[in-house]
Amino acid sequence: MLSFTLSAVLLLAAACLLTTSVGSIEKAVTCDFIGNVQHLGCDKGVIRVEAALYGRADRNTCSAGTRPFQVANTRCSQGGTVDVVRRRCNGKKVCELNTNVVRSPDPCRGTIKYLETNYTCVPAFRAIACEGSFRRLFCGEGQVISVFGAFYGRHDQTTCSFGRPPRQLLNVDCLSLNSNTTVTNLCNGKNNCTVSASNSVFGDPCGGTYKYLEVAYVCEFPLESP
Repeated sequence: MLSFTLSAVLLLAAACLLTTSVGSIEKAVTCDFIGNVQHLGCDKGVIRVEAALYGRADRNTCSAGTRPFQVANTRCSQGGTVDVVRRRCNGKKVCELNTNVVRSPDPCRGTIKYLETNYTCVPAFRAIACEGSFRRLFCGEGQVISVFGAFYGRHDQTTCSFGRPPRQLLNVDCLSLNSNTTVTNLCNGKNNCTVSASNSVFGDPCGGTYKYLEVAYVCEFPLESP
């Protein structure tokens, strides 16, 4: 876990984040069977989802053991898939999601479908705040915050777990849907901002679960007005 208190070295590095080359596009494909989970991950940087498809765009992907009519429809896609995947994964180093989050309603009955996600790993600062605490995001002089992704809820049993009873850590599919919008509205374009990791700000997506706020952001120089 990255401590939120940034050192002077990190502040200097912030000025260079935007000049660091973004890695090549990664692709993850997960066949749509009950219990199947798609895994996205970055060794360096955080996830930025570029595109996502739930449905079928060709006859070959996830076709093993199928009948011809089950892969014939290659114009099958679930609307809003990329928004769902971005909301759950943008700004994280690792993201896992079950295909059931985009399965309903069925966009093409009788067709064997799959979830395909294209993403890049981009350099960013990560800040984590346990429920009930505050975190200050800040940049170097002359720079402003640009939020890549924000998450309030719980997606593992280890983050912000010290001293917590197991029952408060069990739900790892907990997400406030307004996380990213809320932090973006509070912080984008500012040199610094303070965010409260609390239900009063983000709502309570899972009562009884101890939650945390995770934010990924970069520092950039604002564009000069023409």
